[in-house]
Amino acid sequence: MNRLALAAVLLTSVGGWTAAPLVAETLRVEPGEGAGERLQEALILAAPGDVIELGAGRFALTDGLSLDVDGVTVRGAGMDTTVLDFTGQQGAGEGLLVTSDNVTLRDFAVENPKGDGIKSKGADQIIYHGLRVEWTGGPKASNGAYGIYPVESMNVLVQDNYVRGASDAGIYVGQSENIIVRRNRVFENVAGIEIENSNHAEVTENLATRNTGGILVFDLPGLPKVGGGSVLIARNAVIDNNTDNFAPEGNIVASVPAGTGVMVMANRQVHIQQNALVNNGTAHILLTVYSRDFSDERYEPRPVDILVSGNIYGRAGFAPDIPGGADLTSALGGDLPAIITDGRHQDLKVWDLQPVLSLGLTEMRQAFDQANPAVTVPDIPQIFPPVASLSVSLPKEMEARLK
Repeated sequence: MNRLALAAVLLTSVGGWTAAPLVAETLRVEPGEGAGERLQEALILAAPGDVIELGAGRFALTDGLSLDVDGVTVRGAGMDTTVLDFTGQQGAGEGLLVTSDNVTLRDFAVENPKGDGIKSKGADQIIYHGLRVEWTGGPKASNGAYGIYPVESMNVLVQDNYVRGASDAGIYVGQSENIIVRRNRVFENVAGIEIENSNHAEVTENLATRNTGGILVFDLPGLPKVGGGSVLIARNAVIDNNTDNFAPEGNIVASVPAGTGVMVMANRQVHIQQNALVNNGTAHILLTVYSRDFSDERYEPRPVDILVSGNIYGRAGFAPDIPGGADLTSALGGDLPAIITDGRHQDLKVWDLQPVLSLGLTEMRQAFDQANPAVTVPDIPQIFPPVASLSVSLPKEMEARLK
């Protein structure tokens, strides 16, 4: 009995047809001749609950792939064993585009896509697990912008992945809600991890190293979702993020200074706690206003309600990549403080024994040459607060999908 006939038998009930199939299949695709066509066919023909199993080896692909079926798992044999190789890709699209809900992507690699690595849009309850997205030639402006790229989604889990070489952000979550980004390794990207125009995100236990900026929390005007906030950055290792900025000219991240550990721009209620911040040449923590022109009345361009506590600090500020950075180091007689703000923040709490350099800017359009720098030592409380939880709780069935 073929699948459609079997489904007809199993789905018929007194009330008619049920909404979901009762039989799931494993559709196995092996590398080799015609692998791209066979894989795309499996992505089209899959039904909710199906597993598309990718064999070990290298899939040489010339076209991007897409998935628009709910409840599908795409699973390889491991991030170093199953490789979707887009080196010969025609056009500039994504390696893989997902536009359906309850999808699990795990245990395979995407190499050298002409555009983004793996993008999901409007894909609720999506899981990215055990993936590698890499531009194998290292940092180049011609690399795709984003490695792992969920946008406009509710309930997002990005864990245990490796991303290298993105010319914008290795892991980027945008205009989304209820997000966990944990235990990932991001290496030699412009931004290692970026949370943008999103709410209720936990970024924990990640290694961000040799990027231009390790972890970025931004909010931008003019997008459908504006007003990002409630972001926890905790227990991450943010180390040696001193790679020259290689973003294409005009990108917003092209302005990120090399040597930035954690950067917060125009976001609200961001907690930076219990991270290891080491050897970032501009600053371990950089707070700045969005200084470009905008007309979006919903938009707050300043960082508001920022908490810094319980972090471990190594050397910082030894090569500040900001206007007047060399003059500042000379005036201060050595490295700049680990925490720098342009001065246009609101409600900054620093509960670490670290001096804070404020550039003393007060107006939204003030240029750096108008800075009035001053260093202050924070007045910390006697009892340190615990690491906060910002109410990020994913549906239990998402975790169950990884067992």
